[in-house]
Amino acid sequence: MSIQPATPGVRPVLAAVEGMATSDGAGVNMTRMLGTPRLRTLDPFLMLDLFGSDQPTDYLAGFPDHPHRGFETVTYMLAGRMRHADNHGNEGVIETGGVQWMTAGRGLIHSEMPEQTEGLMRGFQLWINLPARLKMTEPRYQEFPAAAIPVEKREDGATVTVIAGDTARGTAGPVRAEATDARYFDVTLPPSVSFAEPLPAGHTVFLVLFEGTLDVGGEGSLSGPRVIVLGDGERVEAVAGPEGARFLLLAGEPIGEPIAWGGPFVMNTREEVMQAFRDFEEGRI
Repeated sequence: MSIQPATPGVRPVLAAVEGMATSDGAGVNMTRMLGTPRLRTLDPFLMLDLFGSDQPTDYLAGFPDHPHRGFETVTYMLAGRMRHADNHGNEGVIETGGVQWMTAGRGLIHSEMPEQTEGLMRGFQLWINLPARLKMTEPRYQEFPAAAIPVEKREDGATVTVIAGDTARGTAGPVRAEATDARYFDVTLPPSVSFAEPLPAGHTVFLVLFEGTLDVGGEGSLSGPRVIVLGDGERVEAVAGPEGARFLLLAGEPIGEPIAWGGPFVMNTREEVMQAFRDFEEGRI
């Protein structure tokens, strides 16, 4: 049921859903924020994981070789180092504050392995769907270190790290996500500071609260880790609690196409998914 906003034009809170503990890869422990029985998908967003531990046994096994086809993966490192490599000869390391935006397209096989044996490893991995016309494009990467990602500093002490898309104040992220017009912001608010940001009407919008507490749209204090799904409107409004808050703001244009999802492959029909499995088994990915 939709909760109506107190102020006209403010996107209302439709749901506030806690993440679920899970493991993936070779047993890496994480919290699945999106892609669970509680919250399946938010078109065009398919899945979001928050991984984080200072215990090496929780992350050292990493994510050995595995295939993808038909969507994009976004890895954003909050702390630590992750090495990636694929069967097309691409290789690199994502460090603290860095992002890798991988368009799997027609397919590749890659691995993501920790580049550390101690200390904190923390970050997010997001899956974003691709429209049918782009599912079989050539794979490509957009990868940027923290120094290449602009941070918008607002007059009240709020900061907005702009990974993809543009803020209303004109700060442009380095990632271009034309397929879904995606916005990916990392917002930090000091105690009791408010935040407002206009976003395109019709876009799917949600917040991922992972530090502190937040009042969104005047609906009361929320804690994390939690996905806060917003309805349509002209802008997002939120106020940090007494300890401040940190959250992701994610927005994108819905694709509105059928989703056929089989493990590491996301296509439009079951037949396309089965073909992806055959291509993988026969070495064509």
